[in-house]
Amino acid sequence: MTVQSYYLPGSLAEATALLAEQGPALLVMAGGTVVMPLINEGISTPQKVMGLRRAGLNYVRHEDGAFIIGATTPLARLLESDVIPMLREAARHTATWSIRNMGTVGGNLFVPPPAGDLAVALLALDAEVKLVRAGGERIVPLSAFWTGFLQTVLAADELVAEIRVPEPGGLTAFRKFGRKQANTPAIVTLAVHLVMADRRVQEARVALGAVGPHPLRARQAEAALIGQPLDTATIATVAELAAAECEPFTDAIASDWYRRRMVKVQLSRVLMSFVAEG
Repeated sequence: MTVQSYYLPGSLAEATALLAEQGPALLVMAGGTVVMPLINEGISTPQKVMGLRRAGLNYVRHEDGAFIIGATTPLARLLESDVIPMLREAARHTATWSIRNMGTVGGNLFVPPPAGDLAVALLALDAEVKLVRAGGERIVPLSAFWTGFLQTVLAADELVAEIRVPEPGGLTAFRKFGRKQANTPAIVTLAVHLVMADRRVQEARVALGAVGPHPLRARQAEAALIGQPLDTATIATVAELAAAECEPFTDAIASDWYRRRMVKVQLSRVLMSFVAEG
C-alpha cells in the first residue's frame, strides 16, 4: 500500500478546493470498486487519495422534467428510486449486489469496457454531466464526454458532480447480452430511445456498450431510423448499419466478430419488441 494521505472532504466545495490545491497527483475515488483493486494489486500506486462519499453528492431528485442524480449515488439506490425505468433496468444488470451497493453512478462513466452498463442507458437518454472546479462549473452532453479509451473531457482540476437525465417520452429499451443471465460481463449492451409520430420514427437514439473504447452512439443507425416506419426492412437496415459502425474488440469473453454479430442480432430484437408492443 503506497497511499500516504487520504482526504475525505465534507462538501463539494471542499473537494474541489483540495483538488485545486493538490493537483493531478491526487487520485479521486468514489465507490472504489475499480480503484481499490488496482491499488491493492500494486497496479496503481498513488500517494494521495481523496474519497467523495461525504461530499454531499448522494441524491436523486426530480425537477423541471428531468432526474438529477448526484455523482456518488450508489447504483443500488436507483433500484429503490422512482427514476426512469430504463435506468433501474440498467442498474439491476450491473455487476453483483455488493458492487451495486458500493459502485456509483458517476464512477460508472469511468469504467473500461465491457463494463459501464448504466452509462449506456444514460447515453441513450441524452444525459448531461455537470463538471465542477473551484470557482466554476460547466455542463457537457454525455455524448461528448468520452474522447477515447479511458479518456474524457474532464480537466485535471474538475470533478463530475451530477448527471441530468431528461424524462423521456416515447419508447425505451435496455438489453444486456452476456454468457449468463446475471453478474456477467457484457458481450454487447444496448439502450434505445425512440419517439414515434404517425407510425414513423421522429427521434432516435441508439447507444451501444462493450463494442468500442467507450459507450457510443450508433449515429448512422439513428439517421436511418428518422422518418421511417418501424418495419422489417427498416429494422434490417438499421441493424446492419449499427453493426458496421461499432468498434468491437476481442477479449476473453468474446471475439470482435461475435460482438459485431450480436449488435445486429440484439438490436433487431429490441426494435422488433417495439413493433410487438404496437
